[in-house]
Amino acid sequence: MSAVKPSSALSPTSRARAVLGGELSEMALRRYLSGLPAVDAVGAAQRAAHFQTRSIKTESKIWGLDTAISMVDLTTLEGADTPNKVRTLAHKALFTDPLDPTAPRVAAVCVYGDRVADVIDALGSAHLSTDPEGVAVAAVATAFPSGRASMRVKIADTEDAVAAGADEIDMVIDRGAFLSGRIGEVFDQIVQVKEATKRPDGSHAHLKVILETGELQTLDNVRRASQLAILAGADFIKTSTGKVSPAATLPVSVVMLEAVRDWHLATGEYVGFKPAGGIRSAKDALRYLVAVAETAGEAWLTPNLFRFGASSLLNDLVMQRQKMTTGHYSGPNYVSVD
Repeated sequence: MSAVKPSSALSPTSRARAVLGGELSEMALRRYLSGLPAVDAVGAAQRAAHFQTRSIKTESKIWGLDTAISMVDLTTLEGADTPNKVRTLAHKALFTDPLDPTAPRVAAVCVYGDRVADVIDALGSAHLSTDPEGVAVAAVATAFPSGRASMRVKIADTEDAVAAGADEIDMVIDRGAFLSGRIGEVFDQIVQVKEATKRPDGSHAHLKVILETGELQTLDNVRRASQLAILAGADFIKTSTGKVSPAATLPVSVVMLEAVRDWHLATGEYVGFKPAGGIRSAKDALRYLVAVAETAGEAWLTPNLFRFGASSLLNDLVMQRQKMTTGHYSGPNYVSVD
């Protein structure tokens, strides 16, 4: 990160005050982030490679497939999305295996803000707002995926999605600001978006902060951006939009999981983690579950603290589940095409 203007006051958050104390300034924030330990890139890669070699017993694999299904944010983020397409996706979120009504639901359906009402209508009484075990509706906001818009536009984007009924907001940080060293600007933008998630009753939609790690260049930047997002109020930190390559990778995920783990050890507070983009197979999903358990801890093996951002992943999870429960593959013709 390059040099920036002199220290200036930032929007206060309880997390930042607890860690930094006193008046929150960009200089204090910069000093804190610069003091974070450097990432051992070789070590992160070795740990990631270790997770890919683990063998999983049959009983654990069945549990893992069901758990992974329950953690999916079933996603469509295309300009060609129509009301009927997202309604079909909502139906798939509720009935993940058309051959087995006992198959778990996914955690959420993730769409653009203007499609939130269609998803809520399709979910009906199974929407999280009326069913504690229902499916949440997540909306991307803040000029997703580029983040290139004024704060007025980003806030309006967020407020519109929340007003439409979104339970969760997935925002993108301004990577250009972060990489040019304007970390106070990135911090304040997250704080403002967090405030924009407030509902009339005073509660907030959950905020997932997307770092777009494929553009952050180094694992040290991933660690700093993770900590910055947490200090600004993120409920989840998320790897990617899925629109940039590379998207989620295991070494990046190790660093981000360490960030949420270290935050919990220091404060007792839980922050969630969501890898997104490029996770397409059940085998990959199970590797991520191992990484979560062994890096952050088993407490994160719940949809409240871990999600997969995915579209095609669910199909393979369901087909592998069918193989485990029936002894044979039903084939892709029995799984809906997205």
